Amino acid sequence: MALLDIKNLTVAFDTSVGLFKAVDGIDVSVDAREVLAIVGESGSGKSVAMLAVMGLLPGTATVTADRMEFEGRDLLTMSARDKRRIIGKDIAMIFQEPVASLNPCFTVGFQIEEVLSRHMDLKGKAARNRAIELLQLVGIKDAADRLGAFPHQMSGGQCQRVMIAMAIACNPKLLIADEPTTALDVTIQKQILDLLVQLQADTGMGLIMITHDMGVVAETADRVIVQYKGHKMEEADVLTLFENPASKYTRALLSALPENAVGDRLPTVADYNFAQEVGQ
Repeated sequence: MALLDIKNLTVAFDTSVGLFKAVDGIDVSVDAREVLAIVGESGSGKSVAMLAVMGLLPGTATVTADRMEFEGRDLLTMSARDKRRIIGKDIAMIFQEPVASLNPCFTVGFQIEEVLSRHMDLKGKAARNRAIELLQLVGIKDAADRLGAFPHQMSGGQCQRVMIAMAIACNPKLLIADEPTTALDVTIQKQILDLLVQLQADTGMGLIMITHDMGVVAETADRVIVQYKGHKMEEADVLTLFENPASKYTRALLSALPENAVGDRLPTVADYNFAQEVGQ
């Protein structure tokens, strides 16, 4: 049984000009101990699909699926109370912008301890000690002292590590990382990716990596889903995807890598005609 099993997921938003389908009938599955990358340009529906799983879409969104199960439990028909027991504990998410995702009015220690209190029933000294342990685990120096820091007093890389600490606080079975290295410098990007992969290997959790960076895919993923305008263009193991991509769109993404530049011009996805692949 897959850890997460989604069949024919569609997400539509009610707009002033009618319904807009951000995700159009995609299938997603991931197993424990597996790293699944979901890749595509900005606006391809990668984040929206996973926010649908987390139940974090606005009221203007309509989510339908033939199946959306976590460990065999139906997330679509599950009561709100039961879902709250899963989201944040068994399924956790690291968001794109850590500084914006953390509450500026509370210390990072308070925010980590709040997760521990809500989902693990840890309070007081036990919660504080676990928070220190988590900050140490994600590589933050002087962890005990940093508990009292506010998000604006930390760098972008440190805030991302705090977000990871919050996400893994309850030992989740599935971790969704949404562009976890966005806006970080190259050195910090490598550290964050190495940390996520090491945590995944150590805990055996499933990891979904949302990214537009094919280099990240090559370094981290076991299996890859390629999305374009809400459609799944193809799915393959990472070696097959890079050596023998089946979709024109995937070939366009790969050809746009810097090493494929011809002279002073880099190919772009606009150079490829793949509209028929999505029925346009």
